[in-house]
Amino acid sequence: MDYEKLIHSLIDDIVDDPKSVLIRISEGNTPKDIVIIIVSEKNDTARLIGHKGIIANSLREVVGVAGKSQNKRIHLKFESFDEEEK
Repeated sequence: MDYEKLIHSLIDDIVDDPKSVLIRISEGNTPKDIVIIIVSEKNDTARLIGHKGIIANSLREVVGVAGKSQNKRIHLKFESFDEEEK
């Protein structure tokens, strides 16, 4: 499954600049685990997390259901670019 394409289809309308969003996918502690890190600008990260984490939890649920179809556990994490890198 193309998790990166799935995540972009979910978040591109939420963030200001979809082209600046980086998605890193790596294996977790077990072969069943997949860790997906979404890196974006600070204000976009705040939007993706949402008030009280409601949007982040919704994204985790949708991606988690997609992972279960392949017997995988998806761990979705959010990070923002450091201001120093600009």
